Amino acid sequence: MGMGPLQTGAGDEDDFDAAPLSEINVTPMVDVMLVLLIIFMVAAPLMTVGVPVQLPKTAAAKTSENKKPVVVSVDKDGHAFLAKEALPPEGALARLKAVAAEDPGQTVLVRGDKDVPYGKVMEVMGLVGQAGFAKVSLIANAPGGAALPPPSPR
Repeated sequence: MGMGPLQTGAGDEDDFDAAPLSEINVTPMVDVMLVLLIIFMVAAPLMTVGVPVQLPKTAAAKTSENKKPVVVSVDKDGHAFLAKEALPPEGALARLKAVAAEDPGQTVLVRGDKDVPYGKVMEVMGLVGQAGFAKVSLIANAPGGAALPPPSPR
C-alpha cells in the first residue's frame, strides 16, 4: 500500500482527504471598503466649508487685470478692420505688428461676416499670426442671435 501525499501514515485513523483552502475570502475587505466609502462621502462636503472671516481691505493693485481683447473684423466686402480703423491690404501686417509689439500676449478676436469667403477670414487670421499674436480666436453669434457689442476704440 503506497502513501498518498496527504496521508500521514498507514495506521492513522484520520483517512480523510483534506486539502488546504487556497481561496481568499474578500467579503470582509469589501465590507470595510464600503464603510470607508460611506464615511468619506459624508465627510467630504464638510471639509469644503470654510470658516467665515472678514478680510481686510488693501490698497494693492489687482494681480490679474482683464485686458480688452484686440478685435479684427472682416466685413462682407472682405475689408479688414482693427477695431474701427480700416486696415489696408498693404499696411495691415505692419499695423498689426505695431499692436503686437505693445503686448504680444494680447488676445485677438477675429470677426467675419457670414457672407465673406472663408479664405478671406483665414487670410486675415494668417496676418494676425504673422504679426506675433499667439492667442487668436474666432467670434460667432449665439444661436439665439445675441450679438457681440461693437468694439470700443483703443
